[in-house]
Amino acid sequence: MRAAVIEAVGGPFEIVDVRIDSPGPGEVLIDVRASGLCRSDLHVATTDAGFPMPAVLGHEVAGIVAAVGEDVADVAVGQHVVTSPIHSCGTCRACLTGRPYQCARSSATSRAQGTTPRLSLGGRPLTQFIGVGGFAEQVLVHATNVVAVPEEIPFDRAALLGCGVVTGAGAAVNTAGVRPGDTVAVLGCGGVGLNVIQGAALAGAERIIAVDLDPAKLELAQTFGATDTVDPAVGDSVAQVHELTRGGVTHAFEAIGLKQTSEQALAMLEIGGTAYLIGVHQPGRTIEVTPFGDLLGKQKGLRGVAMGSTNLKVDIPMYARLYLQGRFRLDELVSHRIGLGEIDRGYELLRAGGVARSVITDF
Repeated sequence: MRAAVIEAVGGPFEIVDVRIDSPGPGEVLIDVRASGLCRSDLHVATTDAGFPMPAVLGHEVAGIVAAVGEDVADVAVGQHVVTSPIHSCGTCRACLTGRPYQCARSSATSRAQGTTPRLSLGGRPLTQFIGVGGFAEQVLVHATNVVAVPEEIPFDRAALLGCGVVTGAGAAVNTAGVRPGDTVAVLGCGGVGLNVIQGAALAGAERIIAVDLDPAKLELAQTFGATDTVDPAVGDSVAQVHELTRGGVTHAFEAIGLKQTSEQALAMLEIGGTAYLIGVHQPGRTIEVTPFGDLLGKQKGLRGVAMGSTNLKVDIPMYARLYLQGRFRLDELVSHRIGLGEIDRGYELLRAGGVARSVITDF
């Protein structure tokens, strides 16, 4: 099959023919129909984050099941499915208590060392980023990463359910447990931030403040449910949020991955509020927190969020149904549809701003 392979950090995506194995026990082979360009893939492509190269990146996938291995019962050949980078063994304490996103044995869904790799190029094994490797004509993944979705939902929108949607909306609905009457600030209104906004709106937040330097993103944020917008270029963003809310927000979500904005999220909180860090930070970076002034004196909370605390077998079908009911936005998230050979251009568009998601639809 054809796949976009990156040989080294900082290198280009090269379209080559790679070997994909047949599904083994517990595995699913999927013909890819859409694959989203997430900023996490760009981070791995440009930063030495410890992922072995060469690799096939991409993890937001929608497609059709082509084949299944032994012991696969959740999905069948011909079904429309979505993949998600949430790996769960199904047997550890976290999995058994409904927290697959905190699985203690997530590596159990990978093939054992010394066995035939799922993907290879010229005899060399290829790393599947987060166990998916979605920038390709097909993916071979563990069944715990796959969930069926209604055929009525277009593939380019369904793909976004696997990461951007559940990471953002899930952070508001699951992790923060936003309630009617709460106030929310969202720093960074890209694909994830926009979903935090509509997740908070779905949960009944009274006030949702979008914070971004890009006027186009702030305008789009209002479409997704933001009640107010803050542009840091026209004044201190923390002061603006405090002025709008007369004291700070209940929840602040940082969806960029920067020290400055992470510290600002904490500063935007009211007494007893919580800041949630969603954006991917550079390895080794730190942020400054004042334990007495913030965590003790003002009773603030600071929490990291992984994949929106999502149970993908429950949450992804729910968001798909809400979309089909007209109660959840996905159409506006797809900014560009591109070909497999246009990944580098897709990420140039992302860097330039004003883009929620580019989605590969031409393989």
